[in-house]
Amino acid sequence: MTVATVALFGVVLLVGVVTLCLTLPSWARAQLVDRADEASRMVTTLIDTRPIQGPIPSQGEVFLLQVVDAKGEVVAASATLEGEPPLTRAVPVGGDSRILDRVCRAGGENCLIVVGTSNRSTAYGPAVAYAAVRESAVLNVPLLAVILGAAALVLLALMGWAAWIGVGRVLAPVERIRSGLEQISATDLGDRMPVPDTGDEVARLAVTVNDTLGRLEEAVERQRRFVSDASHELRTPLTAMLVRLEACAVRPDPEECAQTLEEALGDARRLSAIVQDLLLMARLDEGTRPAEELLDLGKLVADEMDRRSFRLPFTACVEPRLMVRGNRLRLDRLVTNLLSNADRHGGQAVHVTVSRRGDEGVVEVHDDGPGIPEDQREAIFQRFARLDTARSRDHGGTGLGLAIARDIATAHGGTLRVGDSAKGARLVLRLPLVSPAEEAQSGNE
Repeated sequence: MTVATVALFGVVLLVGVVTLCLTLPSWARAQLVDRADEASRMVTTLIDTRPIQGPIPSQGEVFLLQVVDAKGEVVAASATLEGEPPLTRAVPVGGDSRILDRVCRAGGENCLIVVGTSNRSTAYGPAVAYAAVRESAVLNVPLLAVILGAAALVLLALMGWAAWIGVGRVLAPVERIRSGLEQISATDLGDRMPVPDTGDEVARLAVTVNDTLGRLEEAVERQRRFVSDASHELRTPLTAMLVRLEACAVRPDPEECAQTLEEALGDARRLSAIVQDLLLMARLDEGTRPAEELLDLGKLVADEMDRRSFRLPFTACVEPRLMVRGNRLRLDRLVTNLLSNADRHGGQAVHVTVSRRGDEGVVEVHDDGPGIPEDQREAIFQRFARLDTARSRDHGGTGLGLAIARDIATAHGGTLRVGDSAKGARLVLRLPLVSPAEEAQSGNE
């Protein structure tokens, strides 16, 4: 990256050097010509009516001045050219009143740019006023190219050195983070990256990487526990089924085999329920959002209560027209899990309420069972969670119902938690209600 940057900068410098070598001499020459031309014309005005007494005064920054008459003799000159021959023998010809010449001394050094302006009616008669300026070094193209090329190479070398040192110093912590991440594997996510005390973007990158590693470690650990629990939950009914079927195969008594088949069928149903719940959990973990529609929350709860057969009697207090947006199948599954959980662990009855709390619809399912200790209110929402023998697999649950219910609630922008209760357990579901404007718009569609 550093080499590529320096190379790109070198190309830019090369283009700049070439451009300057092509344009700077022409521009500088034009400036010198303009300066000499102006001085020459000013001298012609000085000799327009009378001869110059003494040396010709300098005109601005131009001090090499001569006036040459029609005979080719110098009749006036600046102090530096007194006694010198004419700067040039070139004179305006035709209808042109101006000449431009370049005069070099012996050896080709100290070249002058000479501009002459003719005037036919001066105090000296027809005469030419010459003004000369020394050529600048920038007009020497080879020398200019050498100077600019050398300067560009020095600048490029300094830039490369600074980039190598600066970028290396800046990226050193990044390289440590990269090498550290390279050594981390899925089996060991406990390592963390060193955080420099610079407080800059690299430090924030290290903090973000460590936070990401922490979340990844937690997710992997949760996945491991889930796989372990799932294998245990599946192994238990499978083992029981195999033992019963093998016993029936060894002693095929019709009465005993009929009972064995009935028990094996129960194990198969449990396995099917666990597998279905595992598939649903996988789809929820993917984060895909199925088709959604406007649903009456109270009607949805009442329909589920009417459609299912429960062990305990259910009573309900439902507020109408609490509209939510969601997927019907998943919200049905959420409500069914809450009702089934209360029916499984309740003692004599279950009470359900559906009401409005601000801009949320609230579903409360209250059973009169053994209740949930306060320090275990979050544990029941973990996958394959078991609190005690009062809430064990003997009641027929898969251990995934409440975990699935909370994931569905979260996916719909809601919450599911355990509320306070004097007796039994009270599960509280909150879902955001649809605004009247959105409800009306959906109705028009």
